[in-house]
Amino acid sequence: MNADIERLIALQRLDSTVLDAQRRLSDEPGRLQAFDARLEAARAASASAKERLGENQTARRAIEKDVAVQQGRLSKFRDQLMAVKTNIEYQAIQKEIEFAQKEVKALEDGILERMLEADELTAALKRAESELAAEQRAVDAERRTLTSELSELKTTLDRLTKERTPLVASLNPKTFAIFDTVSKRRNGVAMAQARDGICTICHVRLRPQVYNTVLRNEEILQCDHCNRILYHIPAPPAAAGAPPPLS
Repeated sequence: MNADIERLIALQRLDSTVLDAQRRLSDEPGRLQAFDARLEAARAASASAKERLGENQTARRAIEKDVAVQQGRLSKFRDQLMAVKTNIEYQAIQKEIEFAQKEVKALEDGILERMLEADELTAALKRAESELAAEQRAVDAERRTLTSELSELKTTLDRLTKERTPLVASLNPKTFAIFDTVSKRRNGVAMAQARDGICTICHVRLRPQVYNTVLRNEEILQCDHCNRILYHIPAPPAAAGAPPPLS
């Protein structure tokens, strides 16, 4: 194999690894935002559950105040009932007492409903707080993992950058210029393996003469369609004693 082709294949592998590492590093802000969004959603759910429980308690206290007012009215009416002098007055106050008693009963039923609702809301709040705590632990763990990954990626990038410099220097300048131009135009992929007469990147069939030349890996040839530099990797030799392929 032509020495420059061999070096170009190694350079492409190195550059592809660099591009992948750079893409993963560029994803960091989005992943951090996703962590924040998850925690914010869990906090919002907890705050909402707490707010609903607070509203329940406020409503219950308001009903209890109304009960106290009606109880005061009942007490007042009962005192008046002892002092009436006519049957008409007695019946009028008795109606007031009955009305106040119904009001108290309705209010007490409302308190009971709020108490039952409070049990459900309290359980919901505990679940939301538990889920928030669990999400916080999960996000903290994922943040630590991300920090470790980013540190490793930066170390890898530094190492690959150092490896790339001598590799580029070892290439024929014209050959590297072709590689660099195609790489910039083709999203960092300047090399394409030729297999079965086809460029495996753009999937266009190569001219027979071009493909036959590429099979020898002796000179720099580019795909007529995507302009990537073509190379061929021969199939590994069959293992000794292996049965012949089925016809």
